[in-house]
Amino acid sequence: MRSSLDTPVRKAARKRSRTNALPTLSVQRFPTFDDPEQRAAMTAEAAYFLAERRGFAPGHELDDWLVAEDQIRAQLALGIAAEQVQR
Repeated sequence: MRSSLDTPVRKAARKRSRTNALPTLSVQRFPTFDDPEQRAAMTAEAAYFLAERRGFAPGHELDDWLVAEDQIRAQLALGIAAEQVQR
């Protein structure tokens, strides 16, 4: 099923990220709340590490940001799910 956020750029970024995937982030490291400023900071950090892995080559900044957003969203979702299971 294709969502409105599933753009060709996101698809290409996810495809590239599968081959250069970062290690799984620890759920305990990230809060499970949805504070926009905290989420932006986490996304920026993840995007930085993606750029670092490819040697900061220009032209992939948007891809890095979109993949980082997806990674953070998944980590937050996992954290929320883990909290619900523990209750």
